[in-house]
Amino acid sequence: MAKKALDREFVWLQCTETNDLNYRTSIRVKGGIDEKLKEGMKKYCPRLRRHTLHKIKRK
Repeated sequence: MAKKALDREFVWLQCTETNDLNYRTSIRVKGGIDEKLKEGMKKYCPRLRRHTLHKIKRK
């Protein structure tokens, strides 16, 4: 089971408008990061109270 944990990595999703780190999620990096995920995804930003584009930020 430990092998499954090695091909996943925790990343933050950062709002492109406020630069807040709103979400932390794990992604699969073994086969490369999905292009759709690299472009970003629409997630809810609590500060702006609307959906905005969030991109991957590694710490």
